[in-house]
Amino acid sequence: AGWDKKGPSLYMVDDQGERYKGQRFSVGSGSPFAYGVLDSGFKHDLTLEEAVELGRRAIYHATHRDGASGGVVRVYHVHEKGWTKVIAGEDVN
Repeated sequence: AGWDKKGPSLYMVDDQGERYKGQRFSVGSGSPFAYGVLDSGFKHDLTLEEAVELGRRAIYHATHRDGASGGVVRVYHVHEKGWTKVIAGEDVN
């Protein structure tokens, strides 16, 4: 995620080094659980609070349902001046 003269952008780099531009991504073994949350809750006009909550829920479901996905939620807000840590490390257990 980043911000340049054109505005915000989000990219995903796969294990082959291919870069993809998109609006939302989830990778790893827990990604099907996260995508279920993201696909049902994403809309273009989310407030910052709504976006943070959607991200938190997506990560929560990925880590809670998939033992290999960790167990901690961290959410960062990427903005024009850099990034801000919003959720530092919330345990999903």
